[in-house]
Amino acid sequence: MSDRITRDEVVHVARLARLELGPDEIDAFTEQLARVLEHAADIESLDVDDVPPTSHPLPLVNVFRTDEVRASIDRREVLAQAPWAESDMFRVPPVLGEEP
Repeated sequence: MSDRITRDEVVHVARLARLELGPDEIDAFTEQLARVLEHAADIESLDVDDVPPTSHPLPLVNVFRTDEVRASIDRREVLAQAPWAESDMFRVPPVLGEEP
């Protein structure tokens, strides 16, 4: 099953990825990568000429509600309850040593 990728290729890829693999791990990864490549070959062999491109297997529809004008909280009332407000806006503490 591991004819699609050799042990030396796994060692080479591991070295490129700066991975230290033991002999047992190399054998295990050779087998696992061979299975992945076989699966990719199976998928590549499928006839998908009549299948339209799609971004999702199921049809998706966005559900939007209509906008409705509603009463909201008074801006001055909210800012009066804020710990720190300035020029009709919320003031937040400095971030990462920025000066206020």
